[in-house]
Amino acid sequence: MTFFYFRPLFHPTTLEISHKKPPYPITPALRQYLRAYDRETQLPVTYADLRHFTGSFPLLDRTGHDTLWQTVFFEPQALRELSQGLTEVYALLKTAGDLSFTEHLLADRVDYCEFGNSKPFRVRIVNQLNDNYDYFYVKQADASRLYGLELEHLLSPNSMNFLVSGDTLIEEHIVGIPGDDFIRLHLSLPHLNQVRLAKEFVKFNERCFVRLLGDMRAYNYVIAVTPDFEDEQYRVKAIDFDQQSYEGRRAMYLPQFFKDNAAVVEMCARHLKPETLRQYQTEERALMARRARAERHRLRDLLDVMRRHELAPPEKVAQLKAELNRYHRTTAFARCDSMGDIVRQNLWLMLGSVARPVGG
Repeated sequence: MTFFYFRPLFHPTTLEISHKKPPYPITPALRQYLRAYDRETQLPVTYADLRHFTGSFPLLDRTGHDTLWQTVFFEPQALRELSQGLTEVYALLKTAGDLSFTEHLLADRVDYCEFGNSKPFRVRIVNQLNDNYDYFYVKQADASRLYGLELEHLLSPNSMNFLVSGDTLIEEHIVGIPGDDFIRLHLSLPHLNQVRLAKEFVKFNERCFVRLLGDMRAYNYVIAVTPDFEDEQYRVKAIDFDQQSYEGRRAMYLPQFFKDNAAVVEMCARHLKPETLRQYQTEERALMARRARAERHRLRDLLDVMRRHELAPPEKVAQLKAELNRYHRTTAFARCDSMGDIVRQNLWLMLGSVARPVGG
C-alpha cells in the first residue's frame, strides 16, 4: 500500500527529473499493437510539416503574461494547405474521418512550445457557424509517451484519444485547469470543497504510483471541476506522459513528493485521517483492478510489447528494482529485466489483493 505522508518529509531539491530523457523509437511490435487497436492511421499533415513555419511571436494570456507558447505563422500558400489538412486531422480524431463536417471548420491558429521533451504544436480549430473552438496537439511520437497514454486509457477513469502516423502523434486536448494555476488561484477560494479535492489528489497519487507514471509536478496535470447538485466534484488528470517508467527513484512516481504540490499535500494533512486516506487508496486500487480485468487482453498485449522494449538506461532499471523490492518487502522485482517488467510486477503486487490484473 502506498504510504501517503501527511507532511512533505523531503527537501525540495532532492527530486531531480531527467529533463533530457532521450526519445525512444516505436518498435515494430509497438507499431503492430497500435495498428491492432486503431491507434495508427495515415495523416494529411505531419509534425515535420508544421516545422516549416517562417516566424513566430509570444503568446500572452488574458493578463498579459507569457505562456511559454509561440504563435507561429506560415507562407500564405503553405497556410492554406495546412489549414485544410489540419481540419481533416481533427475529423480523424473526433469523427473517425467523416469529412462532411470540415466545410465549416477552420484551423485559425498554430502554437509551438519548445519547453519539454515533445516540443508540441497546439492547433486551434474554430467552428465558423458559432465561433466555438477546440484544440488538439501535434507531437513527435515517443514510445515512452505512447505507453503512458495507453496505460492511462486502460487503468484510469480518463479515456485518452490519440492517433499515430509514422513519427507523428496527434493528441486530443485534455480539459481542465492546469495544476499550478489551480494551486495559485483557486486553492484558497472559500467555496472550494477541500475535502473532495484532497480525496481526488490521494487517488491521483495512487494511480501514478501503481502504473509508475513519473514527473507529476503541478504543471503536468490538470484539475477538472464539475458542478454537482449540491457542490463541486474534482478530478485530477495527468496531461504529460513522457516520464512513464523512466526514472530510477521510487519517489519520482509519487506526486506528493514534488515541491510545487506541497500546498495540496498540506491540505490533505489537514482534512484526511489515516484510516480515511487508506480507504481512498483501496478504493482507487479496486477501480484500477476492475478496469484491468475488463481490459485484460488488451493490457496483456500492451505489457508484452512493453516488456521487450528498452525504455530506460540499465542503471535506472536496476535502481528502481532495488527501491521497489525494499518498499514492497519482496524480491520479486529482482527477476525483472526491463521497465515493462517492473510495471507489470508493480501492477500485480498492488492490484493483486483485489484482483489479478494480468496473466502469468
